[in-house]
Amino acid sequence: MASPHTNPRPISLRRHLLVGILLPIVLFVVVDTYSLYRQALNAVNIAYDRTLLASAKAIGELLEVDGVGDQAVIRAQIPYSALEAFEADNRSRMSYRVSDAKGKWIDGVQDLPQWTGTLPNQGPYAALVDFYDETFRGDAVRVAVLLQPVASTRGQAMATVQVAETLELRHTLARKILLDTLLRQMLLISVITAVVLVVVHRVTAPVRRLSDSLRQRDEDDLTPLEASDIPREIQPLTDATNQVMQRLQHTLDHQKRFVRDAAHQLRTPLAVLKVQVQSALRGDVAAPLALQEIQVTVDRATALANQMLSLAKVEQVRQMQDFVTLDWAEVVRAVALDVSPLIAEKDIDFELVTLPCSIHAHDWMLRELTRNLLHNAARHTPTGGQLSVRIQPVGDNAQLVVADTGSGISEDMRQRLFQPFATGDTKSGTGLGLTIAREIVQALDGSIQLNNRLEGGRIVGLDACITLPLNNPPQ
Repeated sequence: MASPHTNPRPISLRRHLLVGILLPIVLFVVVDTYSLYRQALNAVNIAYDRTLLASAKAIGELLEVDGVGDQAVIRAQIPYSALEAFEADNRSRMSYRVSDAKGKWIDGVQDLPQWTGTLPNQGPYAALVDFYDETFRGDAVRVAVLLQPVASTRGQAMATVQVAETLELRHTLARKILLDTLLRQMLLISVITAVVLVVVHRVTAPVRRLSDSLRQRDEDDLTPLEASDIPREIQPLTDATNQVMQRLQHTLDHQKRFVRDAAHQLRTPLAVLKVQVQSALRGDVAAPLALQEIQVTVDRATALANQMLSLAKVEQVRQMQDFVTLDWAEVVRAVALDVSPLIAEKDIDFELVTLPCSIHAHDWMLRELTRNLLHNAARHTPTGGQLSVRIQPVGDNAQLVVADTGSGISEDMRQRLFQPFATGDTKSGTGLGLTIAREIVQALDGSIQLNNRLEGGRIVGLDACITLPLNNPPQ
């Protein structure tokens, strides 16, 4: 027994197209078949009604009259051969009745029900004729009624001629018309179905080829799909799939690079740490000095590991996209408070100017970005120097400017400063701070620039300028 949570089997694209195309066509053919049958049956009735009218006129022409008005006497001498010419075959039988204007029987079968109807206002015939359906001797019949004026040299009168015909032949012909119509319509449906099958098969062939290509791919093959022959309606799906594969490739490359860099960068401090421990065990270095060197190495390895984890976390947060609206000015003030011990230790003249800047971001990203910039600026500002932090709205963006009074950067360093493990201070830096800052800024659709501040042609400091889009820019 299937589980109630089992997902239903999805309908195939081919079946969906076939049902969507053939069902309306079949419904139309059914309605069209009924309409054609009704039209054909009406044409049959008109044709056979003409035969009935002809037989009634033939009988009317054989009538004679003596007298006028109430004294008129209508006589009929009608042989059976007068109707025989109008009988199509032995499957139908014809009967007639002739009566005067008052309904008095004159000739023919007396038990044929007398006509009590009225003539139509406008009929298809110029004669005074009416057609109706009746039951005669247990059989359904079609009756033609002709009001026939009878005139001779001996008088004139009005006679009523009724001719009835059983419906066997009409029904047989109607069934034949229906079967012929159904046969043609079934042939039409078969042709349409075959054409639709061929067309759907050809249309879905590129999708099947694409599916086969995906199934045959290696597990680590994330190259874009080649979908030049895919129908235009399915192109957005392949484009979205390529975008997902591109993101997966980016994530995979980032993970590979992280593992490679981690293995390379952590190998050096661990090797140094091992040498320092071995040297201390041999007594080559005094224990206090050895412990001090080991502490420095452990601190650098710890800082490196923390920043590498931060770099990996940037990509994780980027993929999650759980951003909220934050005031960047509040984050800057909080981070400045965290960095204040380093600022106080170097006796730096610190200036902080903040204006509210609402942006759509992740709290950890903003804090990590601001902490890296402030910590980097405080570390490169000389003792007794100046450090200025200003955040304010500029147009549709929020702008953070961190200005220190350090030695600035060379042109060569400017080209590679945002690359991983590129640092101008190999003693204290890990070379990941600005890399983390750039990754965060790119994830938030912003920009970052490092510009030397000049006075009189001399470098007097470095300005780090970060621009992020405001969540609600001023109108």
